Amino acid sequence: MNHPVTRRTLLGAGFGLLAARRLPGAPSQAPAALVRGGSRRQNIHEALKLIDREIRAKLAGRKCVIIKPNIVNTGRQLASTHVDALQGILDYLADRWKGPVYIAEASAGFTTEGYANFRYEEAIRDHRSMHVELVDLNEEGQYEILHVLNGDLHIQPVRLARRLCDPDAFVISSAILKTHNTVIATLNIKNMALGAPLHYRRGESQRWNDKRIYHGGVRQTHYDILLTAQRLCRNWGVGVIDGWEGMEGNGPNSGTPVDHRVAIASTDMVAADRIGAEVMGINPDWLGYLKWCGETGVGVWDRDRIELRGERIESVRREYRLHADIDRMLTWMGPLTDLPPKLG
Repeated sequence: MNHPVTRRTLLGAGFGLLAARRLPGAPSQAPAALVRGGSRRQNIHEALKLIDREIRAKLAGRKCVIIKPNIVNTGRQLASTHVDALQGILDYLADRWKGPVYIAEASAGFTTEGYANFRYEEAIRDHRSMHVELVDLNEEGQYEILHVLNGDLHIQPVRLARRLCDPDAFVISSAILKTHNTVIATLNIKNMALGAPLHYRRGESQRWNDKRIYHGGVRQTHYDILLTAQRLCRNWGVGVIDGWEGMEGNGPNSGTPVDHRVAIASTDMVAADRIGAEVMGINPDWLGYLKWCGETGVGVWDRDRIELRGERIESVRREYRLHADIDRMLTWMGPLTDLPPKLG
């Protein structure tokens, strides 16, 4: 390819996608539920019920449930998981799970501020018969090390929340339909991969933030999300996407609302995100990290291996306005313009 890849050159491809390679050990098929209804809480509950059989099979034998919200901004509700999304998940679990449930996040800010501002305690009060606890993963401070690439493409260790790495946990991602300023769209995989790295505790004299390591370059970010997803995915149970009110434009913080009124759920987070991208009118091929997760066996990427239940995509699809930097984001698909020396 002799010319840089831009949105204009890619739009002609539409949704005609290349089939991802099926690797040994990769899941063969995945269910995904797509619901449009009368409330955020009800939509999520109904979406989970549509894949109830598969959830129960994966939930059996686990020691705890972890619900991972997306609190990228502790003060702006549109950018962060709504309490009613958590209510819908807990409504589903109430008759199916008797063990501990942890709502756990490592926000880019101070997580407990987000919990308070978004009234997460209401979800606990409404489910008093369940054992639900809020956990600030940054303050907990327990971690496992993963080596990723920094912006100079050098190996660098990052600290991932140990609780999210627990093989005995059943992790539920509670994500949102949002555009993004680096990887086009942020859904479940992005929620898990960038929610797991930790930063300094409140009051700690030395300030550090391992999330920043992931933002060294458009190609490096996609690859580091893949590496992190490969490490975390062994305990992933369900990916939930709340699209009652999505975000378009300059997400994941500064975008504007989309009145969409949908919810997506799957026992395969890659499959859920693939459906989410299409519902947003985004070519899934543009999401490099997601496509690579499919090609390496993290989850199901091939559209013909995703069994969609509920609404048809065509009946609920909206064309989300993308971030102003979309053309620069899409350069990951083209050749490197600053090539290293070719030796040997």
